[in-house]
Amino acid sequence: MSPGEPAVGAARRAAVATGDAVGARRGRVGSLFASEVGLLFRRGRTWAMLAALAVIPVLLALVVYFSAEPPGPGEGPPFLDRVTQNGMFVAVTALVVTTPLFLPLTIAATAGDTVAGEAAHGTLRYLLAAPAGRGRLLLVKYGAAALFCVAAPAVVLVAGWVVGLVLFGAGPVTLVSGDVASTGEALVRTLLVAAHVAISMLGLAAIGLFISTLTDVPVGAMAATAVLAVVAQVLGQLDQLAWLHPWLFSHYWFSSVDLLREPISWGSFTDNALLQAGYVAFFGALAYGRFATKDVLS
Repeated sequence: MSPGEPAVGAARRAAVATGDAVGARRGRVGSLFASEVGLLFRRGRTWAMLAALAVIPVLLALVVYFSAEPPGPGEGPPFLDRVTQNGMFVAVTALVVTTPLFLPLTIAATAGDTVAGEAAHGTLRYLLAAPAGRGRLLLVKYGAAALFCVAAPAVVLVAGWVVGLVLFGAGPVTLVSGDVASTGEALVRTLLVAAHVAISMLGLAAIGLFISTLTDVPVGAMAATAVLAVVAQVLGQLDQLAWLHPWLFSHYWFSSVDLLREPISWGSFTDNALLQAGYVAFFGALAYGRFATKDVLS
């Protein structure tokens, strides 16, 4: 054995041990995330919110189906007059209808409960006793909330598809630009609209996570997050604050109409994704700064 071999062996053992530790940490984080997602989707409240969202496209479709006269252009929510022409527009109309209020309420209820709910039930200290660490726990909490941001519009989309196809059928779709898209392409377009809505909720979820670290009262965090969603939309309607509008997290919520043009205008979709990413980064940093020093023992 050469003199250098013991040192090489020691370095190798240290590297293996470090790799095992990293793998163990990743495994713990993965298990914690799976547990958090399982807990979220086992709650009756979560399923009640998703069921309420699924009812909205059903009600929209039934109202139009049993109306004596179909809605004309400009009557009712956007795209409602197109529902009788193609059932896929039920999903699009429902997504537009749920975006300003119903979806933000469910996101606020989910994100506002992430940390405050654990603190209120006295389980936060036990979660932090695990070797996952505060930063990883916060990341897991936001990851579960972000997954709900995807699940909520997905439920609206699927419910709209089903009831729309049953009551009105499907076929080639006339886009807002006047071009005709095949059934398959229309399906993809509605998926893009749902993706746009899901991305639009990520910033609000980050705000809710931050507020949730400020209090041990989950209802207060939920209410504050929901109020901010309403306030942002009100500010977006004031022409005197036009300079502020591009910075509001709700600014691009209704720009999904650009995805129903030919060719697709990706500008607003990309700008929305960047804006939401900025909100996630900013309020995620604030949440970590608060949570890292939060006293969970008192």
